[in-house]
Amino acid sequence: MVSAKVAPIPIHARPLLAAHEMARLFAPRSIAVVGASATAGSFGAVTLANIAGPGRFEGPVYRVNARYAELDGQPCYPSVAALPQTPDCVFVAVPREAVEAVVIECAQRGVGGVVLFSSGFAETGRPERVDQQQRLLTIARAAGMRLLGPNCLGFMNYGLGVIGTFGTATFTGKPAGPAIGLVSQSGAVGTALGQAQENGLVLSHLLTCGNASDVDVADQVAYLAADPACSAVACVFEGMADPRRFLEAAALCHAAGKPLVVHKLGTSSRGAEAAMSHTGSVAGSQAAYRAAFEQAGIVMVDEIEALLDTCAFFAKAPPPQARGVAVAAVSGGACILLADQAEQHGIELPAPSDATLAVLDGLIPEYGAAGNPCDMTAQVLARPQDLHACFEALMADAHYGALVVPHTFAYAAATARIDTMGRAAAAHGKIACNVWLTQHHGGPGTWESHRHPHVATFLSMRHCMAALAAWHRRDAWLRRRGGASVRLSAADAAARAAALIDAAPHDTLSEREGKDVMACYGVPVVRDLLVHGADDAEAAALSLGLPVVLKVESPDIPHKTEAGVIRLNLRSGADVRAAFDEVMARAKSQAPTPRITGVLVQPMVPAGAEIMVGGRVDAQFGPMVVVGLGGIFVELMKDTAVRLAPVGVDEALRMLGELKGQAVLDGFRGAAAVSRLHLAQAIARISELAADQRGRLREFDVNPLICAGEHVVAVDALMARAAPPSSTDDTTAAPPPAADSAETLAAPISAAAGAIATGRDPRSKEQP
Repeated sequence: MVSAKVAPIPIHARPLLAAHEMARLFAPRSIAVVGASATAGSFGAVTLANIAGPGRFEGPVYRVNARYAELDGQPCYPSVAALPQTPDCVFVAVPREAVEAVVIECAQRGVGGVVLFSSGFAETGRPERVDQQQRLLTIARAAGMRLLGPNCLGFMNYGLGVIGTFGTATFTGKPAGPAIGLVSQSGAVGTALGQAQENGLVLSHLLTCGNASDVDVADQVAYLAADPACSAVACVFEGMADPRRFLEAAALCHAAGKPLVVHKLGTSSRGAEAAMSHTGSVAGSQAAYRAAFEQAGIVMVDEIEALLDTCAFFAKAPPPQARGVAVAAVSGGACILLADQAEQHGIELPAPSDATLAVLDGLIPEYGAAGNPCDMTAQVLARPQDLHACFEALMADAHYGALVVPHTFAYAAATARIDTMGRAAAAHGKIACNVWLTQHHGGPGTWESHRHPHVATFLSMRHCMAALAAWHRRDAWLRRRGGASVRLSAADAAARAAALIDAAPHDTLSEREGKDVMACYGVPVVRDLLVHGADDAEAAALSLGLPVVLKVESPDIPHKTEAGVIRLNLRSGADVRAAFDEVMARAKSQAPTPRITGVLVQPMVPAGAEIMVGGRVDAQFGPMVVVGLGGIFVELMKDTAVRLAPVGVDEALRMLGELKGQAVLDGFRGAAAVSRLHLAQAIARISELAADQRGRLREFDVNPLICAGEHVVAVDALMARAAPPSSTDDTTAAPPPAADSAETLAAPISAAAGAIATGRDPRSKEQP
């Protein structure tokens, strides 16, 4: 096997920008539009109208274009240098060829931030255009000036009336009440989502970053974390060269008490194509992102349609007072639909307390259902005082932390019930969820529902229940965060294991070598003897005790089951001798002919649940640990849990709880139940190996761990070394060298290939 080097794990190219460093850009007191124009539909004309229109930005807006003496009855200046004051933010709506001169002028004048709409820079992949973008960055950083773009749609600060874009933009007035800050690496997707304001959704900001030559998506999230105008942050995330900066921004959101909700674009697992282990096959780039984001307390939504509804819910919802959810409707069918979704998302719908039930029984007719779900019937709907009493009783019940009510028909008479449920929620410090079941999405009551500070609006029952489930997961994360995990392995485990890995003669360690490495970390492993002939195999089997297992050991046969070089449950010397000949013949028939070091003889481990635990080094996040069903099913079932390594025992227990097939641990069909604690301890130890040896091991499997009761033993191990050992390696397996600096990260091989690597929006826009 040819040695495969691990892709470098980047260190932080630069720290996050502080909010005050971006204040003049995103919260300007004065603005200039370079390229302001009288030509209808031009970028300069539209940008100027968006910013300086009635009810918009209240500070001075300067027009800059040498072709005009005035525009819209206001003075128009020939250059930034000629302005009567230095603007905080300059929007540049000129062709690419003229951009650099404008940026130089802004830097010399002391401008705080520049927004570049022009396209045709690094997103083209052309070296000279990449160099041109790099020069802009160099100029801006030397002057302490922030740069947004190029190739971006701009930004909106709705509270200040800054609608800073060259496109058609929604502005429904300055926000009031709980508001969402929206960050989108895709400008077009961001503005599409921004139109939700037309129905009443409250946004504080909409920030895009285009090529992200300077200010990027992580900086923007960090800025919103510090801005009191937003209560929660939503993000359309494509990717970035060092996503750990994004995790730092998430930490700032949590410190500010603001939930961060993310929809990740580009979910294919590109990292698994060259993987040799099961771990590498099931833990690709998307799995790494999900593991890192969830460990960081980020709420992830799988559908873009759920992003804003979920974020608006988190902007309004207080911490849950109870896990139970009450469902109340005037339609039995709607009750059933909600109950189905609740079950799918693990949402508890406990029965009302006796006191609550007594109130409901006195209000709901006999053909209704005074339970949970509660079918109030249209008769209760016709009596507002009874509707209020039902909502009040459910909200007062200690079993419930939230109330869900489907809005089945949009008409004026139904609008009042939104405030009714909202008042009941406010009175008890809880949240009411209005599921807009009617397909009249902009119908009567939409605006009132979105704008009510105690009512969360959902366009989907599924999204509602998923958000409630995420609410409880985030609450649990907040409660346990900060707890330190106790290391289980010995203090010298890393050094002893590193020495064994370095001493291995091949880049694919043998099973024996891999199990020796595992044993350094206290992972129980099955005994084995290496033999080279049938007579020796029989003698080894008798010394170990029958029944036994035979396995061919070869660095060129990583998956022994698929190659047919394993024989199980051999109960006599004759069986062992025959099996030796069979597996050797099978191994020698492989093409190309493999290197064979011998045959392993092992005691036959009693049957038990089979679990796979593996590790790999992700190019962006570093060491990861993967847990799934063992044997041949791990890749087939794709039922795995992934975390950044190392993990403690508690986190390992949570990983086991995420497996769809976890019932196999609980004595499935009469088998003995597995001690989850002992299994979790083994997982934690293996995760410590993954973290310690991140510079030496590319990927590895322990497949399977056979588990029965408190007995957990590794019966096979596959390890792929990252690179030949270096004399400079230390015993703690330091991480690989740092990646290139931020300045060189903006040089993609092509526009398509560079989109994820640099975290920029690859869509090239028409030049202004």
